[in-house]
Parts: sequence; structure tokens; C-alpha cells
Amino acid sequence: MKTYKFKINGKDYTVQVNGIEGKIADLNVNGTDYKVELENEPAAPAAPVAAAAAPAAAPSAPAAPAAPAAVPVASGAGTVVHSPLPGVIISIDVKEGQAVKKGQKVAVLEAMKMENEIQADVDGTVAAILVSKGDSVLEGADILKIA
Repeated sequence: MKTYKFKINGKDYTVQVNGIEGKIADLNVNGTDYKVELENEPAAPAAPVAAAAAPAAAPSAPAAPAAPAAVPVASGAGTVVHSPLPGVIISIDVKEGQAVKKGQKVAVLEAMKMENEIQADVDGTVAAILVSKGDSVLEGADILKIA
């Protein structure tokens, strides 16, 4: 049984995955039980469980898609730094308005009891920090914007 904490549109959700049988996941979201039908049968229990939990917590909120570490934002607004894997943000090492250099540590993500440094892929200024310490994030989730 695994427990995940999500913040979706500013609201906290605690999602407990009780089990998965075939394409049906047995979840408990903030004390309410749900049976959730998955689109595909999970190949390995760890990764699909995290992806399946987010839509159950807030059906109207889409799950964050997998993405490379940094992707340019439309209309030249800057570069978004994404989470390379699912985990919990344990530190934010920059502040909005701070200048950063390519390769500089901007945050630390704990995943599978290991700390992973998230680094800036470009030189610039931190335009927005999109997560907080303690937030659970999925792979590809936006961490911060660099202008």
C-alpha cells in the first residue's frame, strides 16, 4: 500500500493506493474509497500507480505529461524546468528574481529515498517558482520558470 500527497489547483489530496488488479485501481482519496479504471494495464506497479492516482484525486485536472528537463515556453516567456521523475520537493534553492547559471542547483527532489538535484538548463533569472517544499510532483511537472 502506497500513499501519495498531491496539490492540484491549490487543494491538497492524500491518495492511498490499496492495490491494482488488471485495469482497476483501488484508491482512497482524502478518506473516500474509489475504484478507478486505468487506460492500460500497468507494466510495473511503481510508475503507473503514481500516474493513475492524480486523475482520481481531481478528475478535471490532467496528469502532467512526461517531458525533458527543460522546454521553452511559448511566446518567449522563458524556460520551464520540469521534474525529471516523480517524488517530493525537499528544498527550493533559489528565489524569484534571482540570477541563475546553467548547471546551478535550483531544487532537490526526493525519489525512492534518494535526493536528486534539479539544475537550471539555461542562464537567466528565476521568473516564477511553481512548487513548494513538501509538494509531491509527478514526472514532467513544472518546477520553476527561468526568463
